[in-house]
Amino acid sequence: MSSVDSRFVVEKSSISVLSPYDLRSKHDAAIANFGVPDYGGSMVGTLLYPQKASVGCSSFDGDKPFKSNSPRPTILLLDRGDCYFALKVWNGQQAGAAAVLVADTIDEPLITMDSPEESSDADGYIDKIGIPSALIDRSFAQALKDALKKGEDVVVKIDWTESMPHPDQRVEYELWTNSNDECGIRCDEQMNFIKNFKGHAQILEKGGYTQFTPHYITWYCPQAFILSNQCKSQCINHGRYCAPDPEQDFGEGYQGKDVVFENLRQLCVHRVANESNRSWVWWDFVSDFHIRCSMKKRRYSKECAEEVIKSLGLPVEKINKCMGDPEADTENEVLKTEQDLQIGHGSRGDVTILPTMVINNVQYRGKLERSAVLKAICAGFKETTDPPICLSAGEEFVSALWLVVFSTKEMDMHPVKPLDQEGVPSTMEGVGRIPEMESDSLHAWNRMYQGVGVRLVSRAMAINVKMWMNVKKGLAANAMGVAVRIHGVDLSAAVREVNSTYWSMTPALKGTAPKSGASLP
Repeated sequence: MSSVDSRFVVEKSSISVLSPYDLRSKHDAAIANFGVPDYGGSMVGTLLYPQKASVGCSSFDGDKPFKSNSPRPTILLLDRGDCYFALKVWNGQQAGAAAVLVADTIDEPLITMDSPEESSDADGYIDKIGIPSALIDRSFAQALKDALKKGEDVVVKIDWTESMPHPDQRVEYELWTNSNDECGIRCDEQMNFIKNFKGHAQILEKGGYTQFTPHYITWYCPQAFILSNQCKSQCINHGRYCAPDPEQDFGEGYQGKDVVFENLRQLCVHRVANESNRSWVWWDFVSDFHIRCSMKKRRYSKECAEEVIKSLGLPVEKINKCMGDPEADTENEVLKTEQDLQIGHGSRGDVTILPTMVINNVQYRGKLERSAVLKAICAGFKETTDPPICLSAGEEFVSALWLVVFSTKEMDMHPVKPLDQEGVPSTMEGVGRIPEMESDSLHAWNRMYQGVGVRLVSRAMAINVKMWMNVKKGLAANAMGVAVRIHGVDLSAAVREVNSTYWSMTPALKGTAPKSGASLP
């Protein structure tokens, strides 16, 4: 098989040194292709470089020896070499680090740290990595080490706010995938993602918040080998569009051309569904096809696919027309477009591996997992235009507050329903019963919560405002602090910031702040 020369783009975050003062500077860092980058967010932490085992290739001694005892988390600096990048980050996470920076050992342009291919050693920890990590260049890393060696308190800020472009109110994203379900851990990863993310994707698409497009990689067979058995079994349209043999055995099972043909069908399902303004049906088709027509069940066939198409109310004839003739010695318009799109352009590199997610023309880095991808997509919206589903983290937080605060009999509002797949409610129910709260106070609340990363819709703001009115009156004074503990110290610190700034931002309530006994934790 053959393909064009690759153009690889390294996606970056920025790292700023906040202290010591003489080291203050800003540098690029290459985002790792595993773990969970905090797209749209940032992290300030104290840097730590272990004097022993600085490559991080084995577990660190003790029970979470690097876990911070202060509100500022630990960012661990490790050296490159001797083992997988992902293993270093896993060991750092297990030792209590909130993020890991890997120092390059040679002077070279930054590269993307990737997870290892299918490996019995790596299978146990790759999917469990839940912290961000990045590679930094050798000279910057050495400056950090020198400062730490002098006993300096080195504080750095990792910033992902500009790692994802956010130009407007709609996010355009792509998933480069494959219909083959016999390619090991990579195939399992992408199918699990499709099934788990389907609900979120369809909410975003139905609401007009996103434009999603599926894509499929193909290769071509060199002219000199078109008549070979290998090309004939793996390609359609006389060697123009090929895929590897699923079992890597040309003598049995399914062939590569079966995969190409099913990939083509799934592209046409999306095209035809999109023409009738039902583009989200692609997620239903792919999920159902995987369940009903898998290779493992020996039902990976045109007949099974057409049964699924009919069950979804899509026109089989129109999809077959879109697919064209796989035996024809001509270009297939759909697959030719896909091959052209594989070549990188602008800020996006070539697509060479599966699965690959591209958001606003930037390749997503990190674990292909529902909540991580949703966070990255949400970071792609222009500020303040996030759809309700992007507010789920804030709504979950508010719901915890609600459960505690409104357990008291003094409250007269009805509980908020838990967040479901239809998104966050956005009505102002209950606001009319808070006459003492001015509109500028509502805006102040919204600004503050955005500042600490918890964006609230109008209904959520109403709940919080009502709660604070009751706190002011001496009712359930410490309810907010109790609720915050449900979500841990990170939110607790954020809410302390809200508590300390709220009263100064709302003149109408100056002098009415809760007494010390009602303060947050």
